[in-house]
Amino acid sequence: MTSTTIWSIPPLNLKLKPDEVHIWRASLKVANSTVESLLATLCVEEQQRAERFHFQKDRNHFIVAHGLLRLILSRYLDRKPHDLNFYYNQYGKPALVSASSEIHFNLSHSHELALIAVTQNRDVGIDLEYIRSDFPCEQIAQSYFSPRERAVLNQIPAALKTEVFFTCWTRKEAYVKATGKGLSLPLDQFDVSLIPGEPAKLLHTQWDTQEAGRWLLQELVPGSGYVATLAVAVGGGQIKCCQWCLSSNF
Repeated sequence: MTSTTIWSIPPLNLKLKPDEVHIWRASLKVANSTVESLLATLCVEEQQRAERFHFQKDRNHFIVAHGLLRLILSRYLDRKPHDLNFYYNQYGKPALVSASSEIHFNLSHSHELALIAVTQNRDVGIDLEYIRSDFPCEQIAQSYFSPRERAVLNQIPAALKTEVFFTCWTRKEAYVKATGKGLSLPLDQFDVSLIPGEPAKLLHTQWDTQEAGRWLLQELVPGSGYVATLAVAVGGGQIKCCQWCLSSNF
């Protein structure tokens, strides 16, 4: 598996080139005053969604993740975070309400981290997972992994199985998020790579023999105890990994 990902603090005048993908990493652990400041950037619907969380920690993480999304997108669009408007397709994937906007994005957060992928004119998905040792990996794999993936997982040494499961899961989730169709795509009807040391890749889908060639999957290392995958429509270019620092950027 990939041993490291370099997360750099970008300049304030960062520009997104047409063939680039920018991935932002940010901590969800912030001061309460910052949570309230980010809450003010959210629309009424997002604020209502935040209030529906039972636990305060989950509420705060939702606010920070979605507030950060607005802050980051506002840097590319040169607009105020609270002025951004989103719409959601029939499967729940958000996009900017601007016919002229070329920005495509995707957000994922887990435990105490968030990742946000941003690109131009290309579909993109990202998934981040915190590795939980108590998670029923084999049971979930039986329901959602393809026959090939289950066979490979069964051959993985016990000490590696949990990490391999979550790695496979992020690859599948990143892909279905990138398509914009989410879990309406049956997870057990396409294959991704999952052998340790094997590059992230969409191998095959049951519905289209050409589909695998349309997508680039890239494994990321967001931090100790986490796994993540980027999925983006093929188009060349460079992936830049950026570290967001609230103390200096907000």
